[in-house]
Amino acid sequence: MAQTINQLTTTKVQKLRVPGTYPDGAGLYLQVTGAAAKSWLLRYSLRGKAREMGLGSVRKVSLAEARRKAADCHKLLDQHIDPIEHRSQTRAAAALANAKTITFEEAAVRYIAMRVKGLKNAKHAAQWATTIKTYAKSLLKLPVRDIDVGLVRGVLEPIWTTKSETAGRVRGRIERILGWAKVNNYRAGENPARWRDNLDQLLPKLSEVRRVKHHPALPYAELPAFMERLRNEQGSAARALEFAILTAARTEEIVLSSPAEINKREKLWIVPAAHMKLKREHLVPLCDRALQLLERTSESYLFPSPSHPDKHLSNMAMLMVLDRMGYGHVTVHGFRSTFKDWTRDRTRFENYVSEAALAHSSGDKIEAAYARSDVLDKRRKLMDEWAAFCSAKPAKSGEVIVLRAT
Repeated sequence: MAQTINQLTTTKVQKLRVPGTYPDGAGLYLQVTGAAAKSWLLRYSLRGKAREMGLGSVRKVSLAEARRKAADCHKLLDQHIDPIEHRSQTRAAAALANAKTITFEEAAVRYIAMRVKGLKNAKHAAQWATTIKTYAKSLLKLPVRDIDVGLVRGVLEPIWTTKSETAGRVRGRIERILGWAKVNNYRAGENPARWRDNLDQLLPKLSEVRRVKHHPALPYAELPAFMERLRNEQGSAARALEFAILTAARTEEIVLSSPAEINKREKLWIVPAAHMKLKREHLVPLCDRALQLLERTSESYLFPSPSHPDKHLSNMAMLMVLDRMGYGHVTVHGFRSTFKDWTRDRTRFENYVSEAALAHSSGDKIEAAYARSDVLDKRRKLMDEWAAFCSAKPAKSGEVIVLRAT
């Protein structure tokens, strides 16, 4: 039966034009159905049943490849496995695996869409997507099931010490996305972005590498002169900045504030939790000057946009006032530092009082206990003294400022 195998040659395969079935041997045939329509066919018998199996077109499968495919099928037949059924099962398994495979980018999109209602605003959701696209770019096109510790480390290492705060957010967001993928059976095993007993063995603690960023502040000795100039500035943004300084509030709390938050009878500004960094309601005692600044407000905001009264000021509006006044090196947030320095150097109020005024979260258990009552009476006295200092006559050049006044 020597003639039963390798009867065809590559040249013969190319030249055959007449429709028909031409044997190569061992059940392999070249099937010609037209001048350019040629394919490979394997004929075999299993359990007394004759079958035919296509092995592909001549354009895609060479003679040598067809022989290898036929040989693989014969190996299956030796084990009493039907090659056609085996191929169907293999394809079904591959299709199932593909259905369970999504890229990290697809997982991120689906996770963010699922969580968007839980995020505090649309801007926050957009920040999630931007963070992932910017810093986890190398992961986007990878199957989520293939992402390992080395790949996550490769994303984090370049920014771990230079952009530590951002790096912390990136790690946490990758961890959540991969966690979602595991729960949905798109990946298995441990989460490679987990910190404890994982990345903590490869990267230094953020607390060890984080650089403290100080907001440029105005020395409190210069504040009375600054306030005198500020009171002569025109516009909603100038009034908002003065109010921010008198209340030691953050920019977001100021621009989002509304008349509904003001209790004029109690001389209180009740800042809702949604506007606060710590997400809890904050009470701010208002001095007389602060109340005067609120006499001309819109129905929607305490400090409306001058061009659109139904909208709030831009976050940049107060910074533009500072720049116009020649104080472009100072930030709005920096006045909170000015307030803190003045409180420490020029008053005898306990630290927890000024910390409560700034709506800081105290790590000291004793101070935290005091803060639960908002120490409102002490804070009101503090803010009144602060307002008096802000409106004081500017010190003349060379005049000595007494520290630790009683």
